[in-house]
Order: sequence, then structure tokens, then C-alpha cells
Amino acid sequence: MSAHDQLLVVIDPVARRSDGESVRIAKDVLCAGAETKICLPDSPEEFFRALARRGSRRPVVVGDDRTLLRTVTVLHRERELADGALSLVPIGAPGSLEVAYALGVPQSAVTAARAVLDGAVRRLDLLVDDSDGVVLGDLSIPATPGRTVTDAAPSVWDTCRSLVRTLVRPAPSQLAVRTHRLRVEADGVLLSDVNAPVEGVSVHSVAGVADITIHPPSAPPIHTGAHTLTVSGPDFRYRADTVVSGPVRRRTWVVREGAWGLTLPKA
Repeated sequence: MSAHDQLLVVIDPVARRSDGESVRIAKDVLCAGAETKICLPDSPEEFFRALARRGSRRPVVVGDDRTLLRTVTVLHRERELADGALSLVPIGAPGSLEVAYALGVPQSAVTAARAVLDGAVRRLDLLVDDSDGVVLGDLSIPATPGRTVTDAAPSVWDTCRSLVRTLVRPAPSQLAVRTHRLRVEADGVLLSDVNAPVEGVSVHSVAGVADITIHPPSAPPIHTGAHTLTVSGPDFRYRADTVVSGPVRRRTWVVREGAWGLTLPKA
């Protein structure tokens, strides 16, 4: 049996709690097709140690987008992303796997587990910032509001309060657009300065280039491609995949083409 057939399967504790049956089935598929070592970490520290001790085994993580992002971040900071490839078996709510699905990971845990065994490695771009953070999918500056399951109950009360306010006084005809003062530079070229308010900046890496879109209020979006993006201005937060970071006053992102490998089903 070759090193390619030796797997280290690291199962996120959230996945074990949320869908133990799918985890069990995925384990059965992987163990039937390869020499497999199963790790069940209960903390981020144990997760990191399991990856660090993988030796020649191919890492397979079982979990959601946060699990995938955590794994890529660890391997990037250890400068081990270029060595081999990573695999993901998706376990979690659909909303917690949007990044994985966009990258091509099958939605079925069983199909994804089979792809681990007989799929092909696809090299993917990575956005890396000057604090050694990584972005697998989309970058939003400043951070767009997110919604989680725990927001559901408060939102009921928010709806009731909004209804009461509407009955008491007429609702405004148009909601005010929130703008931000950001200086945006792409490959050293100034695209927008702090004296020109923007609604935000969105970024996605495509074929080794950062596809950058600036959203001015009441004006068409500004599109450009670049290898380096620098954003500065008053304290702002940004959303990288599922994680909100900041506040910061300046951050630079660089595209690294084909920086990491993900095992996906063969075309």
C-alpha cells in the first residue's frame, strides 16, 4: 500500500455532535478503501497537533467551512500547503458549507468520501494577507452582516418592533445607504480614496488574479483585476470566507496562484 493510500482522518467535534450517523458512514467508506488513522480532537489545540503529527499520511478533515479554513490556515502557517493535497468530507448545515460547495466538494458525505479515495487533486488559488491570514473563497470589505442560527429568535422580536414602529409612524420611502471611507489600491494603482465614499469592496480570486469590485453609492460598480490589493482607512472589519476580522486600519492581500491542492471528484 502506497503513502497515497494512507490517510489521517481528523473529525471536527461539531460534526460529530451535529450528524454522527453521516460521520460513521464516511468513516466506513474511508476505512474500507485505505489504511486510515482516525483522530477525534476535542479542542483546536488537539486539532493542530493531529495535523502536525500526520507524517506521510494524507490529511482528510470531516466538518464544515470553518474546519476547512482552519486546516488550510494551519498548513499555510507551517509552510506545508505545497506538500500533497487536502481532502474534505462535508458535515454540517448547508449554510455552513457554502465555501466548500463553491470549491467543488460534493454535497453528499458519501460521494465526498469516495472522491477522497479515487478523485483528482485540483490546485486552487489562495488570498494571503499581511498578517498570514488566508481566504479560500470571497473577501468582503468591510464585513457584510452575517446571520447565524442564534439570530433567529431575536429577529422575531425585531420584526414585531418594526411592525409597531410602522403603525405608529410612516416608514421612510428609502433606507439610507451606509457608506465607508476607504483607500483602495490594486497593484499600486489608486482606485478609490477616502474622499470618495463607497458601500464596500468585494474580492474573489480567479485564475491567479484577484477580481476586485468597488461598490460606490448611486453609481455603477468599478471592476478590475490585480495580484495585490491594499485597503486602508478608518478602523474597518472584513469578512474572509466565514470569519470576520479586525478592526484594522490597513491590510494587504496577495494572490498566490495554485497555492494549495484539494481532492475533488474526477471530471
